[in-house]
Amino acid sequence: MYGLALIAELRRHGYALSPGTLYPVLHQLEAAGYVGRLDRVVGGRVRKYYRLTPRGAVALADARRKIGELVGELLEAAPSRRRPARAAAGPRRRRRRGGAR
Repeated sequence: MYGLALIAELRRHGYALSPGTLYPVLHQLEAAGYVGRLDRVVGGRVRKYYRLTPRGAVALADARRKIGELVGELLEAAPSRRRPARAAAGPRRRRRRGGAR
């Protein structure tokens, strides 16, 4: 997928990135060996196509696993949103309005 198509796809999912934000990240990923790039001339302009390398696929799978673990831990730690039944919780006391009397 080429850079501007990546920007459009990210926007479709609610992420607004500019080329000035995306391209430096792509260059860093390329330098680290996570993505490969193929340059092609399309309509008289060079279009840079990016793809995951095998190293990038391993890193992505690892990141997905870690995120899954984190989400699972957060859901386990989150208090339940269910409220106890009123009978089990006991009678409710009414608060007086206007301060203490």
